[in-house]
Amino acid sequence: MASEGDGAVDDTGDQLVTPWNMSISSGHNLLRDPHHNKGLAFTERERDAHYLHGLLPPTVATQELQEKKVMHLIRQYEVPLQKYIAMIDLQERNERLFYKLLVDHVEELLPVVYTPTVGEACQKFGSIFRRPQGLYISLKDKGQVLDVLRNWPQRFIQVIVVTDGERILGLGDLGCQGMGIPVGKLSLYTALGGVRPSACLPITIDVGTNNEKLLNDEFYIGLKQNRARGEEYAELLDEFMTAVKRNYGEKILVQFEDFANHNAFELLNKYRNTHLVFNDDIQGTASVVLAGLLSALTLLGGTLSDHTFLFLGAGEAGTGIAELIALQISKKTDVAVEEARRKIWLVDSKGLVVSSRKESLPHFKVPWAHEHEPIDNLLDAVKEIKPTVLIGTSGVGRQFTQEVVETMSSNNEKPLIMALSNPTSQAECTAEEAYTWSQGRAIFASGSPFAPVTYEDKVFVPGQANNAYIFPGFGLGLIMCGATRVHDDLLLAASEGLASQVTDEYFAKGIIYPPFSCIRKISAHIAAAVAEKAYELDLASLLPKPNDLVKFAESCMYSPTYPNYR
Repeated sequence: MASEGDGAVDDTGDQLVTPWNMSISSGHNLLRDPHHNKGLAFTERERDAHYLHGLLPPTVATQELQEKKVMHLIRQYEVPLQKYIAMIDLQERNERLFYKLLVDHVEELLPVVYTPTVGEACQKFGSIFRRPQGLYISLKDKGQVLDVLRNWPQRFIQVIVVTDGERILGLGDLGCQGMGIPVGKLSLYTALGGVRPSACLPITIDVGTNNEKLLNDEFYIGLKQNRARGEEYAELLDEFMTAVKRNYGEKILVQFEDFANHNAFELLNKYRNTHLVFNDDIQGTASVVLAGLLSALTLLGGTLSDHTFLFLGAGEAGTGIAELIALQISKKTDVAVEEARRKIWLVDSKGLVVSSRKESLPHFKVPWAHEHEPIDNLLDAVKEIKPTVLIGTSGVGRQFTQEVVETMSSNNEKPLIMALSNPTSQAECTAEEAYTWSQGRAIFASGSPFAPVTYEDKVFVPGQANNAYIFPGFGLGLIMCGATRVHDDLLLAASEGLASQVTDEYFAKGIIYPPFSCIRKISAHIAAAVAEKAYELDLASLLPKPNDLVKFAESCMYSPTYPNYR
């Protein structure tokens, strides 16, 4: 294939002229290069210049016409997984058209390329696997991880999303097939946050799987062995983190994704002071939920510290959200974080997390073990604690029963109920259940999307506490200011940035999150808020600081519109 040559570059780092050396074979190679292929949108002049005549039908189409055609085809599919496969095929054929569709039809296509459809895609990844996307690092590569990273063709990487596949959404250990998650997340970094696709690297670290079904599946694409633990696991991850920093520098953002609880907390704590790291399950989820709580105060009244929070689920998502809420209360009221935590209660599989259980609790649950008599079920906890806010992060569906929701409604005029577990099948309750059982009084948000609900002739639009509101703009903010570390105050800034985008029009409808149709504008404001705080904390390395950070964020965003090749 023709090698890359030098060419003019615009402000976003995109090539304005042909990024390959012209040769008699360039046309054929060009059509098979998803980064530069325009299909029928190549103009007559471009076809002349790059040996494309005869390789394409004579019609010249606009990108808008191509977009219309592909959307028509995708809408013909009734099965979401078929739509997912069609989108991935497009991404591998014509990258800019893929992102143009995703940007222009984000509300329709987000559930296709990410949750809930991506969960099924990961479960069936071995069967639908066609062409490798991202980088696979396995135990076989121990001692050679740096060499494996150098096999990736792009050199200027700004963000890595990495998983070991042990806790994919609410679906458990999917091993190497978890690659669908980093691929999906980075598609959203580009479409929603404007990070250039060439600067994104999805990685799966394959240390085996304990999923017997996969181990016995002849089509499974990963290592067929039980998961490595302890020193063997830690050594491979440490080699990986060292190699990443050596190969890509101090400012490479590494986002940990869908690691099991024990590894998620350990990796974040181990590397947060030496690398630019972010765990979306712990920190991203926390930030988007806090944003929903901050905007909901307009409907609920009072301040955050006036409310009592009860969580079902005390894993990385639940404790991460709880900690960020406590931090925000602490910042706004000048009380110690330890004191702020007393407003927050957690229920796990054994019941209410209380002080009498401290000896048997993992370290991340201990701060939430308050003084109280043991309670072994959620309903009794709701009756005793009388929370104003009920948050589900259990990964187990239908736990917010009718009696639980009715008890919340009897204790509160407007109960805030957040059923955050993904995918949709694992949500603690549906939107219809929340509105019906609360007699239309609940403020409801979920992790996966639910359709609007009509109750007694009134239409209720559920909120979606989707991490995609936060991590693309958060990552863009870190990248554009050259941040070197992630501080908790940056997460608070992101939450406040998101909450500020909810208008009175949406509050009037009981909606606590802004529409995804405005997501690039939202991401620019979140990026600006994060960068502003990074400059304030001396964590930013890009100097001087831009005068208008929102405009600067917008100027940094990748555009999926076709360039003109000379």
